[in-house]
Amino acid sequence: MSIVPPPGRPDDDPAPSLSDEQLESFLREAAEGGGAAAPKEPSARARMVARRLREEDEAARREQRPTTPPGWRTGPSARAGNDRRARRRGVGAVVGVVTLAVLAVVAVRPSLVPDLFPGGDGGGSRKPLAAETALPTGAPGEAAGSERATREHPFRGSPAERWAEGADAIEIPKAKALSGMSEDDVAFALRRTKELLVAANLDPAVLRGEWPDKALAVLDPKQPELLPKLRRSLSEPDVEHDPLRLFTRFDPDEVRLAGDVVKVRGHMTLTAGKPGVVKVDADYTFVYPLVRTRGDDDRVARTIVRRVLTLTLNDPARWDVTEGRLLVEKYFSEHGNTSCGVHDGYLHPGFADGAGGDPATGPLTDPYDRSQPLTGAESGDCGRVTRT
Repeated sequence: MSIVPPPGRPDDDPAPSLSDEQLESFLREAAEGGGAAAPKEPSARARMVARRLREEDEAARREQRPTTPPGWRTGPSARAGNDRRARRRGVGAVVGVVTLAVLAVVAVRPSLVPDLFPGGDGGGSRKPLAAETALPTGAPGEAAGSERATREHPFRGSPAERWAEGADAIEIPKAKALSGMSEDDVAFALRRTKELLVAANLDPAVLRGEWPDKALAVLDPKQPELLPKLRRSLSEPDVEHDPLRLFTRFDPDEVRLAGDVVKVRGHMTLTAGKPGVVKVDADYTFVYPLVRTRGDDDRVARTIVRRVLTLTLNDPARWDVTEGRLLVEKYFSEHGNTSCGVHDGYLHPGFADGAGGDPATGPLTDPYDRSQPLTGAESGDCGRVTRT
């Protein structure tokens, strides 16, 4: 008896398909000394079925009790047992097909492996975060994976990888009538607040150090000293006149954005002020990936800027204001990964060789931690960031 394919026919050649029942029948007859011809079946399958039959026979002998009278039914009928084995075979076949499908996907796209299992570098770890509606309760966890950022993946290794991008990340909450101002008035105040945030922190020209005309156009010229002070800071920056308190700017001769994406996370809230005044509180963090403008240095540095502003829209029928413009009640900022002691009106990101400037003397700070409010009462010392 032989179940090896005849010479000249490899094992993986197509062969007549045999059911498990036919193969089991043949093997049983062979074991009992029957003379049935060997079916043409691949040897691996025959060995597998034979091994299973031996294991089932041994299990049956172990479970059999000598005191049981012949003919008594000590378990399910033979048909029930066969049906159960068939169900087991069916489940095994499905699992086998799924496994093969997974292996096929991995063979074609190995990069998808982390996405298939919990805790990998993809999947849940890269799923975009839901929009923020209030300050979180703690700092974000460490980003999955330890690979460094590249020009193609400038947010790799950063919590900002899961943040929304650009102006779309600044979502306007639903407007409602407040403090004698209509719902339309409040909606206008929210839109103008977004315009200021975008113009001051996302406009490519402003990021390159150009004049922020669109941002200045949002602000009321009747607010004493504000616009003159901002214009002075832009034209003649120094310690007392620092445009970085409201605008994000980089020296174009030094660095440029790595790509065209800036990650943003934050939220706006509405409060009622005095009659005819509605307040918009905005708290946003912007993450800028940067590369050197000159040379072949492929390193990516990230600078993180958090801004907190309170803007008001005042009813011109009650207040001496310019219709359609916003007043600035307060504005605070915090910058992570920039040179200390440099007051030229630009942020200077530090690469692996350090940020330069004066030594950092302030406390360690996690620039991604948005759980604590920014009040303006923080230490003015330039500190060190725990991550970028």
